[in-house]
Amino acid sequence: MQLADNALLALDTIGRKPTRGIPSWVIHPMEHAIIDRLADVPEGSYVRDPETVYLKMQHRIGVCMIDQFIPTNPLSIGARGYAGDSKKGATTGAEELILDGIAIDSPEAVVVHLEKIVFPALRKQAAEFDEEATVRAILEREREVQTKFGPTILKAPYGLIAFPGFHYGQYGYANYFMAYALYPEVIEKDFALQADCAVPRNRAVARAYAEGRLPPFIRLDHDMADSRGTLVDIRSLDTLWFPHFARSLAPILKTDIKMIWHCDGNLAAMVPRLLEVGLAGFQGFQYEDGMDYEKICRMKTRTGDELLIIAGVSVTRTLPQGTPEDVRAEMKWLVAHGPRTGMFLGGSSSIAPGVSLENMQAFVEGLNYYREHGRG
Repeated sequence: MQLADNALLALDTIGRKPTRGIPSWVIHPMEHAIIDRLADVPEGSYVRDPETVYLKMQHRIGVCMIDQFIPTNPLSIGARGYAGDSKKGATTGAEELILDGIAIDSPEAVVVHLEKIVFPALRKQAAEFDEEATVRAILEREREVQTKFGPTILKAPYGLIAFPGFHYGQYGYANYFMAYALYPEVIEKDFALQADCAVPRNRAVARAYAEGRLPPFIRLDHDMADSRGTLVDIRSLDTLWFPHFARSLAPILKTDIKMIWHCDGNLAAMVPRLLEVGLAGFQGFQYEDGMDYEKICRMKTRTGDELLIIAGVSVTRTLPQGTPEDVRAEMKWLVAHGPRTGMFLGGSSSIAPGVSLENMQAFVEGLNYYREHGRG
C-alpha cells in the first residue's frame, strides 16, 4: 500500500528524520458520546457500529499512527464507569482464587502453582515453538489491519515482543509480591523460563519485521510501578529481572526496530536502566507522580541518539480537571521540551469518561495545529 502524508509523517518520525509537523498517535476516548461527536456521527452510532465509528474518529482527528487497535474497548465503559464483567478477579477483590485446583491463599501456594503448573508449561512452550507459523500470523494480522486503516494512518506493531513479566494478574498483588520477597530464587526461575520462551519468539518477530517491511517501531507495555515508584525494590529487579529482560530482547536489539516503554506511575528509577538495555524512548508519562518529562527528553539512547517520545496530555489531571487553556498550555510545554526529532503527540493514556467536550476540542485542535505547523 502506498502511504499518504500523515502516515509518512509518522514513519519519518520513527526514523528520527527532520519533519515539518509533529504526528499524532492514536486517541482513545472511552466515553461513547465523545467518540460520536469527534467522528461527527449521530449519538448512539458508536455502540451500534463500534469499529467503523472508532476508525472514522481517528481519521477525522487526523491521527497518523495507531499501534494498539482496540476499537471495541470503550464498550466496557458506560456513562457511569466500568460496565464489563462484574466477576471479581485476582486484582479486583476476589474472595477466593483457585487455579488448576490449587487455592492461591498464600505466597507458598504461588510457589507451588509456579513449580507444578507454570514451569512445565513454559518448558513445553519453548520446546514446541513454531517460528514459521508465528511469522505468517504476524504478517497476516499486520497487513489486514493496515488495509483496514487505509493509506493515511500507519499501523505500527504492538504486543509482538515477549519478555518476562510479573504474575500479579494471575495470583493477585499480595500473594504474588510476598512470594517475590520470600522466594526470589523461584521468581528468578520464572523470569528465566519466560525468557527462554521469549528468545525464539522474538527471533520470529525480527524476521516478520524484515520480511514484511513493517514500521521499525514497537511499544512494550507492562505495568511495573505505581504512583510511589516501582512495585518492587529496583535493586531486586537489577538482580532478578533485568538480565532476563535483556536476554529476551537480544534478537530485536540486532535490528533497527525502535522499542519504547509505556510508563504508568513513577517509573523514574527504571528509565536509565531501560535505556541501558537498548530501548529507544518512552510513552505515557504521569507527571504528577514524579516523572520528569523535561529531564527524560534530554536523555539519549545508549548509542547517543535522541529519544523517541510519545508525549501525552495528562488524562488524569489536565484533560479531566483543567480548562481548554490548560490543555493548550500543556501541549505547548510538551512540544517545547520534547526531542527535536522522533516526537509524537497524543494523550498520556486512555481518556476516561468525564472529560468536557470543550477540553477534547482544544486537544484535537492542538493536535491539528502541531501536525501542520510543528514548532511553528
